[in-house]
Amino acid sequence: MSTSTLNENKVASVSADIATFVGKIFSFNSSLKLYHWHVTGKASYAQHIALDQAIEDLLDITDRLVETSYAIKGDLNIVIPETKNPADIVKHAEEFFKYTESQRELFAEAFTQAIIDDYQEAIQQLLYRLKRLQ
Repeated sequence: MSTSTLNENKVASVSADIATFVGKIFSFNSSLKLYHWHVTGKASYAQHIALDQAIEDLLDITDRLVETSYAIKGDLNIVIPETKNPADIVKHAEEFFKYTESQRELFAEAFTQAIIDDYQEAIQQLLYRLKRLQ
């Protein structure tokens, strides 16, 4: 196998990994909306508003990441995994934050890293609001 073929395979693999990551991001964003529709009880209004803000912020950031990835890598075969309503929204957001951190290596450019920073900041803002603003 030539060096050229190895490099093409590596690029294709990274593009596939980015597509998987983006699909999971979209599913996470949708899971927040599912939870948002089901929230009830004490502090439910604060949770409802916190989730609305996070969903809006995360969707804008997701769009930036996808469009930038398309510009760099070309078309991506994005598949959105099944989305479930999380039982514990704080734990769900904390775990997804960790997942996004583990996927940073997919994005080599400083500007795509900055988009990941913005995504993680929005998750941290959500966690702040869910934990502290009741």
